[in-house]
Amino acid sequence: MTKFTAYGFVFITIVFTIFGQLVIKWQASMAGVPPEDWRGRAQFLYAIAINPWIVCGLFSAVIAAVAWILAMTKLPINVAYPLVALTFPCVVVLSHVLFGEELTLLRLIGIALIVVGVSIVNL
Repeated sequence: MTKFTAYGFVFITIVFTIFGQLVIKWQASMAGVPPEDWRGRAQFLYAIAINPWIVCGLFSAVIAAVAWILAMTKLPINVAYPLVALTFPCVVVLSHVLFGEELTLLRLIGIALIVVGVSIVNL
């Protein structure tokens, strides 16, 4: 495997992590609040567990993990891991766009710091 391929696996890790987080958020917010009683909570969790979108989101985490393992066979972790930190700003921005979640000035500054930090680490 070449380093280029390994970086491709890091990219796959990032994409599938972001996808899984957003899909799970989408479906969890549609499911509502879990009931207070144990039986209702068990039924709620069962309904979530068999939700095809939730299953897809969890499966995307498996794909991300496999891609990460493959990337680790070629890249040093101190190079690859900071790249995975890019999932955080991507999820924050996409959650704002897709779900209308608040995007404050402090969050934007935090996103900028993450991106700058990842850039510096990979110079």
